[in-house]
Amino acid sequence: MYEEFTQDRIAQLRMQREVSARDMSLSLGQNNSYINQIENKKALPSLQGLFYICEYFGITPHQFFDEGTAYPAQLADLMEELKKLDSETLGHVSALVKAITSK
Repeated sequence: MYEEFTQDRIAQLRMQREVSARDMSLSLGQNNSYINQIENKKALPSLQGLFYICEYFGITPHQFFDEGTAYPAQLADLMEELKKLDSETLGHVSALVKAITSK
């Protein structure tokens, strides 16, 4: 179950970032087919490799495995910005988000 999720999630996040499997592999210090092999279900990353992949995407392992979050890197960035707001402004943003998502 988690094997296929992991492989699919890497592909999803990589495509969101609009980077090729080859470029991502090389950025991670791996051979040029590393990510391709994972996405084609021929391999799985090691635990350390998964940590590097999460770091590459700017997310935590928890965010990586959160199936309910389609865009974890964007959500993490948004959360960091929201932490800077005072209570009143945060309330306004919350009301706006609720209004948008209730449509």
